[in-house]
Amino acid sequence: MKSGDNTVRGVLRMLFSDLKNVEINERKEISDEKIIEIIKKNIKSRKDSVEQYTKGNRKDLASQEEKELEILEKYMPEQMGEDEIRKIVVDIVSKSEAVSASDFGRIMGAVMKEIGGNVDGNLVGGIVREELK
Repeated sequence: MKSGDNTVRGVLRMLFSDLKNVEINERKEISDEKIIEIIKKNIKSRKDSVEQYTKGNRKDLASQEEKELEILEKYMPEQMGEDEIRKIVVDIVSKSEAVSASDFGRIMGAVMKEIGGNVDGNLVGGIVREELK
């Protein structure tokens, strides 16, 4: 905040506000997992906004949202690499003997349970689809 960067200050104030609102609604101190969940929600919102602004040919607003997205991503824990995710998916697919795309939901649930919350669900979904083909 002392640096005078208005973009960073605005993003952090909005994030702190979201965290405080959840804390007030739940009437207890929020856990680290809940904080990460709130940051993910803000990141998803920014990604959706970038997509919509790009479709609407509003590059100025899209670039602002991308800057905010970069700021929020700095506060996320290290994400698993694609190779690590692929190994886990291949292992679960082989153990479950899944053979078709109809097994997607079952496999996806097992993978997300194994991996936890520090991955992008879209990335995992893409890898699961590839491995089931």
